[in-house]
Amino acid sequence: MNPRLDQPLRLGTRRSKLAMSQSGHVADAVRAITGRPVELVEITTYGDVSREHLAQIGGTGVFVTALRDALLRGEVDFAVHSLKDLPTAQPEELVVAAMPLREDPRDALVARDGLTFEQLPDGARIGTGSPRRTAQLNHYARALGKRIETVAIRGNVDTRIGYVRDGELDAVVLAAAGLNRIGRGDEATDLLSVDNVLPAPGQGALAVECLASNTELIASLAELDDPHTRAAVTAERSLLAALEAGCSAPVGALADLLADGQAVNEMRLRGVVGTLDGSTLVQLSTTGPVPQSYDEAMALGRELADEMLAKGAAGLMGERSL
Repeated sequence: MNPRLDQPLRLGTRRSKLAMSQSGHVADAVRAITGRPVELVEITTYGDVSREHLAQIGGTGVFVTALRDALLRGEVDFAVHSLKDLPTAQPEELVVAAMPLREDPRDALVARDGLTFEQLPDGARIGTGSPRRTAQLNHYARALGKRIETVAIRGNVDTRIGYVRDGELDAVVLAAAGLNRIGRGDEATDLLSVDNVLPAPGQGALAVECLASNTELIASLAELDDPHTRAAVTAERSLLAALEAGCSAPVGALADLLADGQAVNEMRLRGVVGTLDGSTLVQLSTTGPVPQSYDEAMALGRELADEMLAKGAAGLMGERSL
């Protein structure tokens, strides 16, 4: 028997309940594929300990850098990230070996008294740490003829929902995927349609990353990869990169697959950039054949970004403060 089969694979993960749940699902799948034990190695990231708002500490990379450093030092064999946390530039030494099937990409509202967004009273206080959500929620409220107040919050799922339970806020907005992954999807009082609020690029998807030199592990992890998820999030992240925007800019994007009967033959990519008060949004979409390669998916995102910039998106990108 190969002695390496007894040697555990070390999976680097953030310590939050959500991260541990996500990583646990991946660990189970990797055990099944490789026949090897997988142990979770908990790593604290800068984003976990900083008390500043994400837009102020840069957003992109703050939950990722410590995990990547552990990979590069050989302290873990692979790591699981929420894909929306990954910077768009990929280090040469590392590879995203798998993007498993995506969860629900939508944003979820958790409101008092079971209210939906449209039922919230005028002047409702809604908690979110995301400029992207702030811009679109304000725009959505304007379209309904009412005003909302967005309140910058941080913290884990319990902390955020606690603001509603304690009566400090009327509602909070979270990723539906996160609620689903920790078994709390039923606490959402409204799932926000992507026609009104586009998610963060890559929202609902995971990235399983390892050293580019570890070809044996890459081959094993590749069995977890979902090609449609990879094509969609690659196009979304290409749009984000072309707009030169990190998490601190109000950019939303979603690529969805359009099926003709049983066959998936087209992909629609939608993007939005807006001012934080929701008064101005540049929102465009493009539809084309499902990308068959990384380069095709990247091209789809760049093309839509160019159209958005031509429509004035660049003038909205300067907002950095909450």
